[in-house]
Amino acid sequence: MLERSAPSSPESCDEAGSEENRSPSLITPDLLRGLAAYRTPSVARSWWELAITLLPLIIVFGGVLFAVSKGYYLALLLTPLSGLFLLRAFIIQHDCGHGSFMPGKARNDWIGRGIGLLTLTPYDCWRQSHVLHHAGTGNLDARGFGDVDTLTVREFQALSPLKRFGYRVYRHPIVLLGLGPAYLFLMRHRLPIGLMRAGWIYWISAMMTNTGTALLLVLLAWQFGAAVTAMVFLPTLLVAATMGVWLFYLQHQFEDAHWEYRQNWSFQDAAWLGSTHLHLPTPLRWFTGNIGIHHIHHLMSRIPFYRLNEALKAHPELADVNRITMGQTAKPFLLALWDEDKRKMVTFREV
Repeated sequence: MLERSAPSSPESCDEAGSEENRSPSLITPDLLRGLAAYRTPSVARSWWELAITLLPLIIVFGGVLFAVSKGYYLALLLTPLSGLFLLRAFIIQHDCGHGSFMPGKARNDWIGRGIGLLTLTPYDCWRQSHVLHHAGTGNLDARGFGDVDTLTVREFQALSPLKRFGYRVYRHPIVLLGLGPAYLFLMRHRLPIGLMRAGWIYWISAMMTNTGTALLLVLLAWQFGAAVTAMVFLPTLLVAATMGVWLFYLQHQFEDAHWEYRQNWSFQDAAWLGSTHLHLPTPLRWFTGNIGIHHIHHLMSRIPFYRLNEALKAHPELADVNRITMGQTAKPFLLALWDEDKRKMVTFREV
């Protein structure tokens, strides 16, 4: 990881460096006031979203467990579906971390901690890391907190051959979407890495999550057998983890992404210029909790996920900002470095 000093709490980019293309004029006080109108969560709607996420997850996951334990191994074909419901549960956990899912900090925190037992994500650790991610998105002096490691061209060229090779391996799509998600959710989250000296709350969060998840898995193994539990649980988790990493990467890693050093960095510029609008098919928008509308989320993170689409429809001027369609999602995974001169993300081949 790129370890930098922690950014402060939150308060322009193009191919040719054109000032008008990277002007923050789109973000006006009227726009911010308009978006702020969508920050209030509905308690009834939030409970409904929780129910239609967790109940199907339990039904599909439990059904696959039962079928496989009886020898119907074709039921494993349903594990991607349970993985998508688990991903949606993670989106709810994400909103809890922003305090946007329910009114009141306590309710958000305890729902988030409970879901963390299913997603293998210590809620308090992840929330702190994600707060730092929001506070320093696009800040070249504040990398290393809840983001994908990104070097500038000059930084890469200054590395030793061995370190260059390591960075190239790290940025390879097979690692980012294959080994990376498995490492992140099965291993890295078992300890409060990055926060190990930041206070006992993060150790407690990690250890309690580990203990709770272990108890759930032991109960499932006792009922269905360890092999069956592993055959169903691991694919479910890895589908959710891989989709989550895929989403997170595309939300900030794209050709015209916004990066600045601290002296020229601003929170609002980084939010809407450094985040994409990932336009997904309707079913995927539902399973991903509209988090593809990421530029609005970064501008106003207190908007509940189920109101992001409302906010976008009310402000159509934001619809085409950094818009990426499904057909355009492969190319960003070839990008690897921020070119300080061209002011855009480039591939290793271009360098």
